[in-house]
Amino acid sequence: MNKQALVENEVPTERTAKYHILVSDSMSQEGLAPLLRNSDVNCVESFVDDVDDLSSFDALLVRSATKVTEELLLQMPNLKIVARAGVGVDNIDLDAATKHGVVVVNAPDGNTISTAEHTFAMICSLLRKIPQANASIKAGEWNRKAFQGSELRGKTLGIVGFGRIGTQIAKRARAFEMPLLVFDPFLTKARAEKIGVTPASLDEVLSESDIITVHTPLTKETKGLLGMENISKTKKGVFLINCARGGIIDEEALKHYLANGHIAGAALDVFESEPAQDQELLQYDNVIATPHIAASTKEAQLNVAAQVSEEVIRFLEGQPATNSINLPTLSKEVYEKIQPYYDLTKRMGNLLSQVMKTPVQEIEVFYGGNVTELETSITTRSLIAGFLQPRVDAAVNDVNAALIAKERGIIYGEKHVSNTFGYSNLIHAIVHGEDRRFEIKGTYIKEYGARIVSINGFNVDFIPEGHLLYIQHNDKPGVIGRMGQLLAEHNVNIATMQVGRTEVGGEAIMMITVDKTVDDAVLQALCSIDDIHSANRIEG
Repeated sequence: MNKQALVENEVPTERTAKYHILVSDSMSQEGLAPLLRNSDVNCVESFVDDVDDLSSFDALLVRSATKVTEELLLQMPNLKIVARAGVGVDNIDLDAATKHGVVVVNAPDGNTISTAEHTFAMICSLLRKIPQANASIKAGEWNRKAFQGSELRGKTLGIVGFGRIGTQIAKRARAFEMPLLVFDPFLTKARAEKIGVTPASLDEVLSESDIITVHTPLTKETKGLLGMENISKTKKGVFLINCARGGIIDEEALKHYLANGHIAGAALDVFESEPAQDQELLQYDNVIATPHIAASTKEAQLNVAAQVSEEVIRFLEGQPATNSINLPTLSKEVYEKIQPYYDLTKRMGNLLSQVMKTPVQEIEVFYGGNVTELETSITTRSLIAGFLQPRVDAAVNDVNAALIAKERGIIYGEKHVSNTFGYSNLIHAIVHGEDRRFEIKGTYIKEYGARIVSINGFNVDFIPEGHLLYIQHNDKPGVIGRMGQLLAEHNVNIATMQVGRTEVGGEAIMMITVDKTVDDAVLQALCSIDDIHSANRIEG
């Protein structure tokens, strides 16, 4: 950190600069050039704790070290924007920033190529045993037979998660003549054909791939995705790669299958706890590891610093923030009016994403009642962002949701209608897939909050939050009783239950709130009950 910059640029009695910007973590000087060379900018490079007066800064640039908390925001009343030179924003209190009217931006694609290249380097190193051979020869050995490797050509590469990074890896793998299997719930046939990959189910990727690399966000759904059960479905001799998020591969399960010889090798750049704590895992000869450096190249660090520097300048000059993580720039009055509907649509999108697990082509949003008096384009983007976030390997927000949807081959639109089905406001969303569709209706009631009032034509009334079970079944005596008994046997307590049906004895649904997350074994057991067609876990 350049302490001299603080001395030279710290708040003087009279300032001529138009914008005052604090860079509180070390960043590429070349990347900061848009700020450092701008005569309208007073750029201070210093840790926040070393600055006596933070009140006049318009913008704050951080990486991962600085914690942007409610307390810090209170010390910076003039702050308009926080820029994270990277992808993750775990060190920023987004709710507090939004409450204070501070826009948070990041650099979502500045390290895409860096991460993709590192992943491919790990694949090559693992299969050719390069780190082990390097250590051996530096130890004075010459043991060629010990380091016989495998060619990539002809090996099937399974990619779990097909966002920006997964797409770049696929391009490189094609040059190595590798067949490509991709698991991504949003991958349409048209996009797969265009890129030259084969869409597959997760089980197909697990059972047919020689090498598996994961590129999903870390969510409740993906934590431990490659655990004891799923790794057992892979080929004997499989290679596993994780340069995405620690925790997607369960480290205890990984050690188990390394020990029994089922896994031929693993390459890890990320870990469940960092710095890496599990020395037992790292001692395996067929495990290679790096200290979370997939994004650490000169080019990537320059790119992310330059991207946020340019974003900050554009924003301070009155242009919209293209990579906003929280709400777009709104007046306090507009924000307060739209917030309940914004939260509702975000929850609706998230719910739809979890139940609509096939590729999606179109999303329609209809508004009726007093919500039509507001700027519904914001709530529509909120719904799209809520839909995309659980399945995309990058932060999705209201501004970039449209671009990400387009990249995924998803079109969307909104329409104002007159029919509200008796509610003062109604939001109706329909998701169209390649072979099915799913629709829900929601409303906001001031006294009761956000509610979901219809699912696929079945009338319900529940709050879209907490641990939920969505069950489709036949309306026959005993089904609900057997369901309740099974949950009790698995120590799952029911908090609330909504039942909807169209006719006596016909199709019906249950929406159940439970006290804890229901695991896959319980879902499978529910589906084995006569007259239950499907059971989906939804985390609100």
